[in-house]
Amino acid sequence: MLVLITYDVNTQDKSGKTRLRKVAKQCTNHGQRVQNSVFECILDAAQCKLLKAELLNIINPEKDSLRFYYLGNQYKNKVEHYGAKETFEQEGTLIF
Repeated sequence: MLVLITYDVNTQDKSGKTRLRKVAKQCTNHGQRVQNSVFECILDAAQCKLLKAELLNIINPEKDSLRFYYLGNQYKNKVEHYGAKETFEQEGTLIF
C-alpha cells in the first residue's frame, strides 16, 4: 500500500536538528522524498507498523508532529502530480 508520511520537526535546538536527520533517514530508507518533509512509501502492513514505531521513538511529541496518510493499493488514480520534481514509479522496473 502507498503511505504518505509528513513530518514537522522543531529544529530550534541541536537535539531537534538531530531528530530531523533521523526522521528523514528512516523515511528515505523506506520510500522516496516528494517534498522536503513528505515521503511516499510502498509498504506492507508489517513494514508500516515497524516504520511508524521507529519514527515515534525518534520524535518529541511535545515539539514535533508526524502524519500518516494511508492511500492503499489503488493509489495510482488518487495521486496527481504537476510541476517540477518528477518522481519515478516505485513499483516499476528500475534500470541503472
